[in-house]
Amino acid sequence: MKQQGMNVLAALAMVILGLGLPACSTAPVSQAKKEEQRTEVRDTANEVLRLWYAKHPGAEQSVKKSAGYAVFSDAGYKVLFMGGAKGAGIAVNNSDKRTYYMKMLELQPGLGLGAEKFHVIFLFATSQAFHDFVTHGWEAGASAMSLAKTSSMNRGGAVAVSVMPGVTMHQLNDKGVIVGVGITGAKFYKDSELN
Repeated sequence: MKQQGMNVLAALAMVILGLGLPACSTAPVSQAKKEEQRTEVRDTANEVLRLWYAKHPGAEQSVKKSAGYAVFSDAGYKVLFMGGAKGAGIAVNNSDKRTYYMKMLELQPGLGLGAEKFHVIFLFATSQAFHDFVTHGWEAGASAMSLAKTSSMNRGGAVAVSVMPGVTMHQLNDKGVIVGVGITGAKFYKDSELN
């Protein structure tokens, strides 16, 4: 029993270190490296949108009609009783086409082992909702996601969930197919290095 407890603690420490070490880097990023990272994040976001548009007719019009949108790509993983994900994305204001670079961090308790890729798309109905997301970020706690899932079921499924006033969220797998929303303990925030 003691050995099992030690294994769980070791796995938890690995998850926390894996998420935290990149944040501890103190070396400044060169301008060339920043532009390389920006290009990679933009290209990934555009590929996610392309996949989504191909699988779901009408998605492109929804994005174009919105005040703005955000696209995140994450690599998730689980080790024993703890999992998590971290990733990057962009938020685009449709009125002036300004792009903001964003980050995501998620911690997920639960039994499992392995890795998976997933994508999250936010659509903003108002300029204020977009501004609040970019300026203050957003945290997906268990209670917020429980309310979002209830809201989505009332509208006939998990195609999109309302996560706060004026904001809907879609979660896709790496093939561009919409899957049920399963994000908890997540934080979305502006990338201070790339903006």
